[in-house]
Order: sequence, then C-alpha cells, then structure tokens
Amino acid sequence: MVGGGIIGLAIAWRAAGRGLAVTVCERGGLPSYLAAAHVAAGMLAPVAEADAQERALLAFGLDSAARWGTFAAELEADSGLDVGFRDCGTLVVARDRDEAEHVDREIRLREQLGVPVARLLPSAARRLEPALAPAIRAAFHAPGDHAVDPRAVCEALLVACERRGVTLRAGCEVRSVGPAGATLATGEHLPAGRVVIAAGAWAARIGGLPCLRVRPVKGQLLRLAARAGEGPLLDHVVRWDGGYLVPRQDGRIVLGATMEDRGYDTTVTALGVYELLRDAGELVPGVLELDLEAAIAGLRPATPDNAPLLGAWEGVVLACGHHRNGVLLTPVTADRIVSLLVGEAHGINPAFAPDRFASVHV
Repeated sequence: MVGGGIIGLAIAWRAAGRGLAVTVCERGGLPSYLAAAHVAAGMLAPVAEADAQERALLAFGLDSAARWGTFAAELEADSGLDVGFRDCGTLVVARDRDEAEHVDREIRLREQLGVPVARLLPSAARRLEPALAPAIRAAFHAPGDHAVDPRAVCEALLVACERRGVTLRAGCEVRSVGPAGATLATGEHLPAGRVVIAAGAWAARIGGLPCLRVRPVKGQLLRLAARAGEGPLLDHVVRWDGGYLVPRQDGRIVLGATMEDRGYDTTVTALGVYELLRDAGELVPGVLELDLEAAIAGLRPATPDNAPLLGAWEGVVLACGHHRNGVLLTPVTADRIVSLLVGEAHGINPAFAPDRFASVHV
C-alpha cells in the first residue's frame, strides 16, 4: 500500500481483515499529516454536493454515505477510539437574492436527480439553527447528510491496522512501482503480490506508472473553538455558495474551504483567512466570537472530471484522485478495492476506470 492517509489506511484495515498481509508505505508520518484528510472538514454530504454532471459520483457517494454508520461502528470497536461520526444533516443557505436563486435551482436539480431535499423558509432554517443571521434569504435541509472527524478516523485506523497486523512504515517514500512490488527512495525493493496506490495528490509523482491525471488543488481551512463554558454554536453542517461550517462533537467548528490551483503550495494566506471569516460571519455572526485555533492548508487530489481513479491498471491497483470526496468515499472505496484484491466481483463503475484519460493528450 502506497499512502497512509484515510483511503490507504482504510483499505489496509479491510484487507488485513480478509487475511491479506499488508505493508503501508507513507512518505511522511503516520497517520499522514501530508494527506488531504488531515485538513478535511469531514462532511459526508452526497446530497448537498450533488452535481448534474457527476451522476456516477453521486450514486457512489450515496452508497458510501449509507455505509458510514457501520464503518464507524466497526472501526470504533476495533480501535477503541471515537471517530466523531455525527448524524447531523446539512443546511444550505443563501445570503442574498442571487444566492437564493441558486438555492432554488439546486433544490430543483436534486428533485430531478431523485434525492429530494426539504425547502425551508428562512424562519424555519433559523429555528433549526438559531445562530443563523436574520438576513438569510433561502435555505434547504438535507437530513441524510452526516459528518465525521477525519483526524479521529485516521488515528483510529492506525490503531485498528496495528491490531490486525498491518506493517506500517512511516518516512518511507516510494520512488517507483510495478507488478512485482515497489522501489523506495533509498533503493530498497519491497516485493508484493499487488501494489495499491493511495497516495493522494502525490500519486502522479510515482515512477513506473502511466501518466496519471491527478493534480493537487489547494484548500485553506480554519479550526475554531468556543471559549470555556460556552455551548456549541451549531448542530448542523451549514453550507453556502463557496464555503461551509462543520461542527464537531466537542463544540469546535471547521470553516472551509478555498479551492486554488497552486501546485504543491500549502501556504496559508491572509486573503484566504479573511474571505473565509467574512463570508461565514455574514451567515453565522457568532463565528467571529470564536477562538481561532489554527489556519491550515491541504491538497486535494483532483482529476479532470473530479471522479476517482479506481481499479487495476498496468499491473498495479489505483485508489486515488478522490478530490473533495475522499472522506465521504472511504468506506465504499475500501470495500471495492479489497473485493478486487481478493478476486471477488468488485462492482467498480467503469466511469472511474484508471485508464479513462489514457487517450487524452496533455
């Protein structure tokens, strides 16, 4: 396994549970603080994020969201750690007339896609979330969306993998791969029956593979906390055109996220922080009274069509390119890839085939 983020660790945990001998190679620490999940908000929101051009991805996301409750319960049982799974639903809100028209179009789209949501008057939205500003113009509620704490999930996966006998190698950079195993940056060769690439935004840098259309997309994010003695500000995930607020069980809130094509740059900028706080403050003024615990940036692994690369290709197995959906798609990706590894019918949609861009000139 190349990659020790949430996808790689989940596959390793599930594979070890099926009796496979697994070694995880991670270029950074374990769990990986280079991986997208370390800075992800943890929304499990296939309905709120539904897109008419991504129907296969919507179906995949709905499938994975339905698996998350069981996945979280099994992981907590194996690790003894809480992963912060919350059945909280998502509120999508609008600040002005233009955004209200956008919300109306989004509601109609979801009805056409067969995933209806509840249209709410602004007053009804504020009854669900009293912290919302009185000036909001429109809203809808997606009660089937959930949230989880990706950092807690990764910590639990690390413990669960260790308990299942997975060999975990931190600071282990894979230089190239092939059908017979992987070669490390140190020159060491690791033999393997199958190599799985779950290296996120760094997958395209691994030698021995055809050209992978995976690129890093930067996202800046803020971690906020209430002061001692204050109750939680929000119960639901709150989204708007361009951002979101995701509450944690301990009252903390994650505010994100920008989307920037900046290569492998993970610098936090004053402009990024300002825009996040400005927009969130217009919708939930109370966020401006919270303590700023951290301002961080991470890299989403994006493909040209925003869908993951899943399946066997040129002698290796790919499980990368999940873009903004890595946390959501973790359970279904792990199940599908492990089914492939043990020779069962895996059911991976051809829309996610790793070679779908092979004839596209770059």
